[in-house]
Amino acid sequence: MAHAVLLVDDERFARTVYSDYLRAAGYDVEVADGSEAALAILGQRRFDVLLTDIILPGARDGLELLDLARQLDPNLGVIVVTALDKVDPAVRAIRAGAADYLVKPVTPEALQLAVQRCLATRSLLAENLSLRAHLKLFESGQRIASTVDRDRLVPMALASIAAAAGRPVVALFERTADGSFVASGAHGLEYGLAAELLERSVPTLEALDPFGPAVLPIRFDAPIGPSGGVREAACLAVVDDGTLVGAVVALGEAALPPLAAEGAAFLCRHLGLALHNLGRLRQVEHLVYLDDLTHLYNVRYLDVTLDREVGGGRPFTLLFLDLDHFKAVNDQHGHLSGSRLLVEVARVLRSCVRDEDVVVRYGGDEYVVLLVGIDSGGGLKVAERVRRAIEDHRYLSREGARVRVTASIGLASFPEHAGTKAEILDFADRAMYRGKKSTRNVVYMASKDLPPVPAGERG
Repeated sequence: MAHAVLLVDDERFARTVYSDYLRAAGYDVEVADGSEAALAILGQRRFDVLLTDIILPGARDGLELLDLARQLDPNLGVIVVTALDKVDPAVRAIRAGAADYLVKPVTPEALQLAVQRCLATRSLLAENLSLRAHLKLFESGQRIASTVDRDRLVPMALASIAAAAGRPVVALFERTADGSFVASGAHGLEYGLAAELLERSVPTLEALDPFGPAVLPIRFDAPIGPSGGVREAACLAVVDDGTLVGAVVALGEAALPPLAAEGAAFLCRHLGLALHNLGRLRQVEHLVYLDDLTHLYNVRYLDVTLDREVGGGRPFTLLFLDLDHFKAVNDQHGHLSGSRLLVEVARVLRSCVRDEDVVVRYGGDEYVVLLVGIDSGGGLKVAERVRRAIEDHRYLSREGARVRVTASIGLASFPEHAGTKAEILDFADRAMYRGKKSTRNVVYMASKDLPPVPAGERG
């Protein structure tokens, strides 16, 4: 029987094109032009997948439809297909349970792949419904798959897998981009023994096939484990959508009982799905903290970082930069060239600081640099290096302009000049403003007697 798909979009063209895509791929497709019509259809029959736009006519948008549809059928897979290319709706959709977020126009291949992935995810949940005697296992899988906090996910998942496998000691080894494995969690095992277990399990880990057996036996040449008397283990693949994410090694007899193997493998599949979702959520949330133009961090990230650094109590220095006479660049070369110059300044700033330092586009032609673990003396040296680098660089060379710009830099250090987030930003801003009102192209250090920046006078 073909999988049933409900497509909701207020545009007739989109309904026609996307429904044709899916019918050609063998799906049973119904369409609706709004949330009310979709809810009426959902009340009459069950669907495997709901595809919905975010912007819909009527009182309810696509995200509200998602919530109501999942209340009617918690196992319904949901994919958002929209022209709204924004980060915040994507984060909200994923948090609400959407399996994917596609931006129009969508190719037939991308749409079909998204539906296949959604059905694969749904099948993991539906598979356990047949195991009526394993309600606790099902609930554990649901908790694992829906957890987006890594610090909670790994300990909870390993405890559940250990219980399902009937083994007191398990460890998670995640696969890295280069194909190697790293120890990322353990249950009933200290870190040192987990590292040793990883080293001795590598041949079996490398033999895992995402399309092969879910459980492989391991036999050790010498005893291992907390008691030092274990010579065998079961290695369970952690897979998501045909990709090997990692493995869970459970110490004990190499062969798990069939029901234990089935239950532990089921939870490992949920763990693979959760790790995949966690990675996607992290990517989306990371975009929230990036400036669209320069790809530096934005003010949101600066706010989070300042909270962390002030709370940590260690010294740091804040540089507040404002480009001198930037308006003249826009007036002479145009705003597009001005934007390109701001991107070049961002590259210059990155080249002057360490990887652990935080470079932020504060707004317009203003930047903030947070120098981690550096006091005012070290901060002055870095600020002067930044000032010279900005002055020496020739901007818009590719356009044949070779523009020169300079920057006024204000410097304030924690806890020397200020003890709170708001104060240190204010003092660095005041110091920068004093520099702009003096010679410009200068580094100015904060002091208690600097007056506030008058409203509307920076520039």
